[in-house]
Amino acid sequence: MSFNVLRRRQHVLLAVRHFSRVSPPPPACGVEPVIRVSNHISHLGLPKQGPKPRQLLSLPPFPAHPLPGKDSATCGQPSHITAISWVKYYFDGVPNPVIQSLFNKGLVQVEFQNSNGPSVQSKGQKNAMRKIKHNEVMEIGARVYVPVSVAESRISRRFDAIPSGTLYPNADEIAYLQRLVRYKDSAIIVLNKPPKLPVKGNLPVHNSLDALAAAALSYEYEEGPKLVHRLDRESSGLLLMGRTKDSTAYLHWLFSDINRAKSSSKAWNDACESTYQRYWALVIGSPREKEGFICAPLSKVLLDDGKTERVILSNCSGLEASQEAVTEYRVLGPMINGCSWIELRPHTSRKHQLRVHCAEALGTPIVGDYKYGWFVHRRWKQMPRPDFEPTTGEPYKLRRPEGLDVQKGSVLSKVPLLHLHCRELVLPNIEKFLELNVLKSENHHRKSKHSSKPDLLRFVAWMPSHMKISWNLMSSYLV
Repeated sequence: MSFNVLRRRQHVLLAVRHFSRVSPPPPACGVEPVIRVSNHISHLGLPKQGPKPRQLLSLPPFPAHPLPGKDSATCGQPSHITAISWVKYYFDGVPNPVIQSLFNKGLVQVEFQNSNGPSVQSKGQKNAMRKIKHNEVMEIGARVYVPVSVAESRISRRFDAIPSGTLYPNADEIAYLQRLVRYKDSAIIVLNKPPKLPVKGNLPVHNSLDALAAAALSYEYEEGPKLVHRLDRESSGLLLMGRTKDSTAYLHWLFSDINRAKSSSKAWNDACESTYQRYWALVIGSPREKEGFICAPLSKVLLDDGKTERVILSNCSGLEASQEAVTEYRVLGPMINGCSWIELRPHTSRKHQLRVHCAEALGTPIVGDYKYGWFVHRRWKQMPRPDFEPTTGEPYKLRRPEGLDVQKGSVLSKVPLLHLHCRELVLPNIEKFLELNVLKSENHHRKSKHSSKPDLLRFVAWMPSHMKISWNLMSSYLV
């Protein structure tokens, strides 16, 4: 074979091997190629992309008054509470080493405040942020940001079991209901209700919570606890029950008409004013304003010849009966895959108040609420739109974390369950105030013993399995 033929063959091979390991594709403009080694083989290519920014969860502004549920004598004044104490208080139940590691890694941030006050955020521009140390003293109004992974880090692999429908619960059902108890004293019982468990029963429903409570939650009392407020069957979270007639009456007044519950005691009146509930919900879309109040009265209409009832926004025409309904809301983070997490705080207790306010007032129905957001669910499923990260411009990726068994009810399900959870509850210490009224004539030693108890009680309940999975699916790609 001649020398010219060999040269022609070499030219052909070089023309074909433009994208081999020896001759990689040309780099992008302005990016220098680097040598990377994998499996003991060197490669010449583009450098690896830097870490993506972490998605942050905003805590409420630090309050000027003492923290609810904490004794002021033990936790100190608000001006002496450190950053790690504030984060531990808000995420009650998260192990302390997990929160300490966030501060050690520099993952906890706070909005930067200059001498002129808080930084002003213009449209399309983010507030200035800085890292905060664990021992820094919190300032009134300061807003702390933490990674979303700290809120729900654990995922249950088994779907929550629901008791079978029986008039008389067996030993397994009694043990199951007792495991739901978060707190119990002589006056109240606080439960973490799972989804699909009805609260108030009727003729076709036998396994409702009020029917099972007499047998499962009476403990040493002759009668079972009574319901104080209700949660929808599909929703989950903290549920309060009164154990005695006095405690039930005070709690009914507290949730219906706070003026009836007030007395001559200033401590009791201050505790009543500090009572609130906080819900977490996943909604389709995102409200235009990141936080605000919804003041929209509600009315009830009957459908199907009176067989079904539906709650709607009132027209305020004066021709229909309406009830005042006020809800405070706050967006917890950016919109991901067309959905966003929001925090809801109802100031009134109306039936389906949060669901109607989210669907009709904000225009963002709760995921899994097919009664008030059916048409939006159909459009959301048919046209899932990707959202883009504001700093890099790259689309969010809804990816499945490794080792996660996706179960029925999450955002990946064809028919997701209702994503509405009563996460936080603050209420007066009914046991303390009732005992102080009873022990007025007894010795000072016993009275001072009960006076050392806090005036407020605070409870936090973790989300059910389907909401935990949705939370981790929609936030774990950045953390």
